[in-house]
Amino acid sequence: MAMFKKVVVANRGAVAARVLRSLRTLGVPSVAVYSEADANAPYLALAQEALCIGPAPARESYLNADRLLEVVRRTGADGLHPGYGFLSENAVFAAQVEATGARFIGPSPHWIEAMGHKTRARELAARHGMPVGLGSSVLAGDADAMLRAAQAIGYPVLVKPASGGGGIGMLPARSPQELLGAIERAASMAQRGFANAEVYLERLVDRPRHVEFQILGDRHGGLVHLHERDCSVQRRHQKLIEESPAPGLDRKVVGALADRIAGTLRSMGYDNIGTVEMLMGPDGEFSFLEMNTRLQVEHGVTEEVSGIDLVAAQVRSAAGERLADFLPASIPCSGHAIQARVYAEDPKRFFPSPGRLDVFVPPCDPDVRVECGYAQGQEVTPHYDPLLAKVIVHAATRDEAIEGLMKALRAFRIEGVKNNIPALLEILAAPEFRAGNVHTGLLADVMNHPVRA
Repeated sequence: MAMFKKVVVANRGAVAARVLRSLRTLGVPSVAVYSEADANAPYLALAQEALCIGPAPARESYLNADRLLEVVRRTGADGLHPGYGFLSENAVFAAQVEATGARFIGPSPHWIEAMGHKTRARELAARHGMPVGLGSSVLAGDADAMLRAAQAIGYPVLVKPASGGGGIGMLPARSPQELLGAIERAASMAQRGFANAEVYLERLVDRPRHVEFQILGDRHGGLVHLHERDCSVQRRHQKLIEESPAPGLDRKVVGALADRIAGTLRSMGYDNIGTVEMLMGPDGEFSFLEMNTRLQVEHGVTEEVSGIDLVAAQVRSAAGERLADFLPASIPCSGHAIQARVYAEDPKRFFPSPGRLDVFVPPCDPDVRVECGYAQGQEVTPHYDPLLAKVIVHAATRDEAIEGLMKALRAFRIEGVKNNIPALLEILAAPEFRAGNVHTGLLADVMNHPVRA
């Protein structure tokens, strides 16, 4: 298949801007879409065409598959890139795109279906010999069966949606008294967020490390890994700070695990971008958590250490090229890269803070990578995720990268909405973080005992 002639980018904000930039680098004409709330968004200027797809609520615009498919038909596009979030892991939508004659720029619908559903992915991973922690199948509606499933795993357990991601709907239960209420709330959130109320249980590991492995395949049996990222610093199961490589791990151990994951997915025939997420317990053992069949928010740190444009690679793979045609024989991992997510949210309680960006001036430094979806004067609406920007620094050492990131965050000027930069600076300055002693409970530890940043 030849390179795409025109690609629709079915996303918004910084996500759309990131994809549009790579399409421009590849010389591929693009079509941006926007809701009425995004009519003046800066990302629209990066596309050759821009079409309105509906009112502000996501379900009436960015989650409206019929309107997006109509854009593909109207514009004559032969490709659609979903970005991340919204419909990026919806196998039905991916199949509908391909039914128009266009190519869905991501894994084949088969793999989205197989790996995007969390319990099926766990079962598939276990069959292929990957380490998988204790968990249940999708829970039926019978309360006694739910209680038996939790008892078989052992408390505490984590209730998780079987579809979707981003930490939405994940709730802990530490006793039978908490379980049924947690399941009911998780199912309700899953239905609203992913149109699928299915939930399941996993053994809750307290204060684990969250380490994920970036993989990329093609449609000819090729597949490689691009090393790992540490994404342990989280709030409400949503990542705040990500870095590559993961600090403090034995490179032989993590490299062997990356090779094992890549070999497994290569043997399975996985055919585009994906991320295998693992938990590392206090005992140092890894277990399979889930797989995301899409580009990740934190892909930029992998790009910085590898020197590879993952969006361009994803597009070229989807266009039918072989990885060997555009990737080096050995994927480098040079220096250290770290990313902080800047949100419009209260820096203590982490609740969204919508409003007008009276002042919005990102750091201007050639050594700092900033990906924004907003501009000064714009409204941060309650309709979408309040992510304002991603700030990424790449340096020779981890300490230098952290210092560069702190300098960049201090230079960021935001007025009109609350933002989480004070919390990010506290984390980055914390002795535990600086020592590489990261885990999913670190944010709570630091915020309870903040240090001067």
